[in-house]
Formats: sequence, structure tokens, C-alpha cells
Amino acid sequence: MLRLTHYLQSLLQPAPVAPPRQPGGPVLIWNLIRRCNLTCQHCYSISADKDFAGELSTAEVFTVMDDLKAFGVPVLILSGGEPLLRPDIYDIGRRAKEMGFYVGLSSNGTLIDAANVGRIADVGFDYVGVSLDGIGATHDKFRRLDGGFALALNGIRLARDAGMKVGVRYTMTEDNAHDLPALLQLVSDEGIDKFYFSHLNYAGRGNKHRDSDARHARTRWAMELLIESCLAHLRAGTAKEFVTGNNDADGVYLLQWAARHYPEQLDALRQRLTQWGGNASGVNVANIDNLGNVHPDTMWWKVTLGNVRERPFSAIWPDESHPLMAGLKQRPRPVHGRCAACAHLAICNGNTRVRAWELSDDFWASDPACYLSDAEIGVADGAYPLPQLTPWQRIVPQAEGSR
Repeated sequence: MLRLTHYLQSLLQPAPVAPPRQPGGPVLIWNLIRRCNLTCQHCYSISADKDFAGELSTAEVFTVMDDLKAFGVPVLILSGGEPLLRPDIYDIGRRAKEMGFYVGLSSNGTLIDAANVGRIADVGFDYVGVSLDGIGATHDKFRRLDGGFALALNGIRLARDAGMKVGVRYTMTEDNAHDLPALLQLVSDEGIDKFYFSHLNYAGRGNKHRDSDARHARTRWAMELLIESCLAHLRAGTAKEFVTGNNDADGVYLLQWAARHYPEQLDALRQRLTQWGGNASGVNVANIDNLGNVHPDTMWWKVTLGNVRERPFSAIWPDESHPLMAGLKQRPRPVHGRCAACAHLAICNGNTRVRAWELSDDFWASDPACYLSDAEIGVADGAYPLPQLTPWQRIVPQAEGSR
């Protein structure tokens, strides 16, 4: 995840680069339940409105939480499915807060209503994130629920008015990119605290619909728009938290944007981005699914490292016996092809391995969603052509023509 606001703020108000900090344990996204009242087009967990057998009990969740705390996990993002469909979500959230975790609630927003918003607020969640795929009918089509946008927006407003920090998550594809400007305006108009821009990852239904992934030129347009929107809020003194995820080439794109607009801050920004280090799957980001299976992140449900019913997370996570985990924990990672030759590997860290693996059956192949030109990553033009595995791949434009 690239904290766009943080890095743009450092360009507007330069300060010495702080020494790097290593977290004690990974941020954990925990899919407590797979059931969901929606069947979204790019759901990575392939959730549905039915019960899934074998999910962790409340007591089992609490036992795992004790181990996570002792292991140094700082953040729990409670997700699903739809976590509000789990009757004990309030007990789980409250206990996590009492234990000192930073606790986020990842919801589709449609089940936040006047009857339960007070209970949600009383838990003390540090953040409530709601997914929006566009405005009105666009969102409803992706979420496969007529009126879903109105319900989700109402949930956001209720959470905001109850004093909670709220954010919007948005995954861009060719089918909903046209709504990005309106979503950014909505975030501004509604006083929403955070906007999380996600690139499509090839997991679950997202893999099934990968041919609708955004074209490279569209991604560059979106990045320019995000940077402009973030800067406008910073300059107006209404700073919001803009972050991007699932494409670590964003950090390199930001660096090259800064070279054109803030060249005097380029070295400091490069240091900060190198400290960030790009993709953190298997290292600083982890996942436990509804059955207790541990994965390198939420997009790797096809790769299971162990189960917390059989072995504690604290024993599973450091184990490098699986070749994927061994490689993810290497620095630099054992990528090859265009990624290995890239001059900015230390920033990006090889980008998203799931996409490379789904298209090539190779953990360490080049990520086809890297939207940077050969010139921008310091390789000879055409020396590492991307395999023609998806119809959406296009010639990458130069930075000057990216708009």
C-alpha cells in the first residue's frame, strides 16, 4: 500500500528522512466470515449469501488473537464476506481494541443502519472502510444489487456522523473508470476521511474478470488524477488520506512525477520510497481466512501455509519451507525478466506476484500490470516484451503522453 498523502506532503513540506522502522509483526487482514449479502464482480473470496461450514468459533478467534498479540501483530482488519453478518463481530472488535490492536472494519456498507451504527461506534473501531465501485448504477451493477449504492452511502454517512473515521475503497477496471472523478468529488463533498484506490488483482472473481482490467494508459490517467486531487486537499488545508494498493509500480510512477514537478526533492523521495520497499506480501502483510487457513496475503487463497487450528500463526508465519514464502521474504526477491532488470526493483519489490503467477504459473515472472515504459524502468526498448497473455495489454506510453 502506497501512502500517497504522506509522500506528497513530504514534497510540499520537506523534512529530513527519518530512519526506517520495522514493524514487530505483519498487518493482518482477517476474513472472519465468508457469507455476504452481495455477490460482487471482483470478490477475491468468492463470497455468497449462504453459510460456509467450518468457520472459526468465537473462542477459537480469541485464542488466535492472543497468539497474534504475543507475536507482535499491530493491526487487525476484520473482513469477510461481510463481517457484520457475524453475530459476535462486536465482541471480537471490542476484545481486539482492549488488547491494544489497531482495528479496522472492512464492510460493504449496506448493513450499517440506524439500528446498529451505535453498537459499531461503541466498539471503537479505528477505521471503517466501505467499498464503492462507482456512482449509482455503476456500483449497483458491480455489486449486483439494485439500490446498493444508496444503502452503502447511507452506511458511510451514518458511520461518519457517529464519529468514526470512514473511508471509501475503489477497485478500478475498464468498466468503472469513468466514475473515478465523481467518486473523488463524493469523498470531498461528504467529508470522507480516506480514499483507497485499488488496482485489480487476479484472485477469486477478480481473476475470472481480469480481461476487464484497466489498460495501462487508463492507469496512468488515474494516477495523475489521484495525485492532483491529493495535492488540492493538501494545499487547501483539508488533507485526506489517499492510498493506493495492489500495484507497487505506483511508487515508481510517483517518483517520476516528482522528477518533473519537484526535482529538488527527488533524492529524499527516492530514499523514502526505498524504505517503504513496495510489495509486502508474505512479510508485512498477512491473511487468515474464515476457516483459519493462513495465506501470504488476501489474494493468495490458492496457496495455504498452514491452519491456526493445527499450528499457531506465530509458528506458521516465519516458516520458509514453502517456496513462495521463501522467495517473498528474500530481498531482492528472485524475480526474473523485466522485473529483474528494472532499475527500481528496490522500490517496487517485484510488484504483485499473484498476477504474474495466475498468467504464467510462475511465482517470479514479470507482473503484466506494470504500466511503466521500458525507458522509465531503465531497460532497452523491447528487450523484455510482456507475454501476450491478456487482450488488455497495450504499448505503454511515455510519461509525457500519459494523460
